[in-house]
Amino acid sequence: MSILDDIIAVKHREVAERKAVCPLEEMKARALAMPRPRNFFHAVTKPPEYGRPLNLIAEIKKASPSAGIIRLDFDPVAIAREYSSAGADAVSVLTDEQFFQGKLEFVQRVRDAIELPALRKDFVVDPYQIYESAAAGADAVLLIAECLKTNELIDLQILATELHLTTLIEVHDLDNLMRVRDGVIGVPMKAYSLIGINNRDLRTFKTDLGTTLRMAELVEDRSVLVSESGIHTAADVQKLADAGVRAILVGESIMKSQDISGKIRELMGN
Repeated sequence: MSILDDIIAVKHREVAERKAVCPLEEMKARALAMPRPRNFFHAVTKPPEYGRPLNLIAEIKKASPSAGIIRLDFDPVAIAREYSSAGADAVSVLTDEQFFQGKLEFVQRVRDAIELPALRKDFVVDPYQIYESAAAGADAVLLIAECLKTNELIDLQILATELHLTTLIEVHDLDNLMRVRDGVIGVPMKAYSLIGINNRDLRTFKTDLGTTLRMAELVEDRSVLVSESGIHTAADVQKLADAGVRAILVGESIMKSQDISGKIRELMGN
């Protein structure tokens, strides 16, 4: 069993437990009662501003299975406000509790504090979690191709789009990129779907920036391309920008810094 297998098994148990507390129909009603989400897709795909090489999704993450506790003085709202003032284009909020020490409630708290659109970052395995994300105030959801069959991925993407949520469809290997590129992106509407290339192998948690650099050329429309994980320096950012990547998702290297704004300026070359 890999770490990813363990996480997915836990997710299925969590969903069953949550359905017992708040049945699907009630969660649907909560989701449909929410105001229209902010436009995460536009924030991530727009031409970069302020002379920066690409757009930044700044991640709010306390811990991970590979790194342990990343930030001891963890205040998601304070971090979100600093991200916003430092010029992040969007935020990602880790909501997994067991492995990343996140909480679903962080999404609404962050969204209430800043005007940036927010991605709920978790391991989605069931439609219930899409409704749950919308009800929690998320503007976008992560769908990990390695965790989902093609029909499941498409169904979840369609449901998210019906709720006006952007989907960040994440891949790590070539087979899943081809599966997503040729059979998923654009269903049902292209303007709601992003491709994320995760430089971290979720089965081993080893990271290689070259994952994106090798695979980017296989994505025809790179305005929807997001590189995730293993991005630590301005040189890393420039390599990705030169490869045509439009946005990056960065968590650990910023979360470990005592000067969040300074680290963002350093990464973005200003």
